[in-house]
Amino acid sequence: MTTTSASQTSSPWTVDPTTSFTNQNLAETKKASNQTIDMSGFLTLLTAQMQFQDPFEPTDNSQMVAQMAQFSSLSAQAESNSLLGNIADSVSGARLSDAASWIGKSMLVKSNIATPDRTGAYAGEITLGAAADGVAIDLVNANGQVVKTLEFGALGAGASSFFWDGMDEAGNFIGGEALQVKVRGANPTQVATWASIAAVQSPASGTGSQLITPLGNFSPTDAIRLG
Repeated sequence: MTTTSASQTSSPWTVDPTTSFTNQNLAETKKASNQTIDMSGFLTLLTAQMQFQDPFEPTDNSQMVAQMAQFSSLSAQAESNSLLGNIADSVSGARLSDAASWIGKSMLVKSNIATPDRTGAYAGEITLGAAADGVAIDLVNANGQVVKTLEFGALGAGASSFFWDGMDEAGNFIGGEALQVKVRGANPTQVATWASIAAVQSPASGTGSQLITPLGNFSPTDAIRLG
């Protein structure tokens, strides 16, 4: 005698004590919120309304137009709110309140122009791609005259800081103006100087805060370091 085994397949339908049927798959169905509706959902509802309307009392055309106008208005308002949210997110990293805390500090930025800080001193750094001998920095005024020469000699690859207090050898203050940084004996990959942050400006265009320095206006992202 050959014995056959029957496989039992479970059904998604069950019978409750009151003999009413319940679809078990409904428990796994994600419930969609009826708080919002997009254009596709509105057109689906509109199509269903037209399909199942009473042929003897069809929907008034003026009511249908009013519904479409109302939905278009709500859709435009939602898009406007979304756009405003995106603008707020794009400028949140450079809010005026955040950048205002930088006032009174100094920022290191890429520039070959050095300006004195509140004490009259000049500072910055040069970055070399390779080691070099006989390196020097000339600080030159607007007339092309060398106001100060800083001798470094041999420098290795990487960043090297420079500083001048604005005084000559006799202790007389001879600085006070913007000076150009010229490097001799090497070809730096970057020249950067320290600039004092005097104020913060928030443009009406909403493009982000600008830090006002004697070197010009900079974005907070332009700062290599803060000091």
